[in-house]
Amino acid sequence: MPLDSLRVLLGALAGFGRALLGSLRDLLPIIVVIAAFQLLVFRQPLENFASVAAGLGLVVLGLTLFVFGLEMGLFPIGEQLAYAFAHKGSVPRLVAFAFALGFGTTVAEPALVAVAAEAGKVTGGGDAWQTGLRLTVAAAVGLALVIGVLRILLGWPLHWLIIGGYLAVVALTPFVPATILGVAYDAGVATTSTITVPLTTALGVGLAGSIRGRNPLVDGFGLIALAALAPIVFVLLFGTVWPVAGPVE
Repeated sequence: MPLDSLRVLLGALAGFGRALLGSLRDLLPIIVVIAAFQLLVFRQPLENFASVAAGLGLVVLGLTLFVFGLEMGLFPIGEQLAYAFAHKGSVPRLVAFAFALGFGTTVAEPALVAVAAEAGKVTGGGDAWQTGLRLTVAAAVGLALVIGVLRILLGWPLHWLIIGGYLAVVALTPFVPATILGVAYDAGVATTSTITVPLTTALGVGLAGSIRGRNPLVDGFGLIALAALAPIVFVLLFGTVWPVAGPVE
């Protein structure tokens, strides 16, 4: 094996080791709390300890691989794409890319799929209603990223956008069927999960870092807040246009 390849391999293994220790450190409080309640509160031994330990090991490994994959793949890709679009100087292309990124990552978001499926099952909305809900949320996130990109380019204050969004939520809430309120409020959280967050963060930081006069820390973050807020407004409107009868007994 060439020396350069060996160095790359050793560096990757060292990075994976650090990520593994970080995942174990992050999960350690949860493990301690569960063990303390099991042994000190319930005063019962943990059943199937071997299988539970094996499951925890797989969780640590899975979280490590996920985080390591983000650092190796998604974050660099998002930052490079944002940098390339910024240097081409084409705002329409950048805006179109932001919408496509938000829509594409959200419509495939596992958390949103789960929420839409459960909501459709409970309310009796059916497959068409679930699909409509997912497409509505995906379009909302796409629009949120467009607004976020324009905010970075034009220097719009983030807090006014957030305040305006929540005022819209408060104004719409009294006119929306009660059966859709909980789904709408959960939709924002469901969108900001495993796929959307890494690419959205990388897009904002990469774009802010590639524009003169913009601070990646001050201007690069905030896209996720918009991506979590816009779906609430869109689903509230969706619930008024396509209401459901109510819970299925």
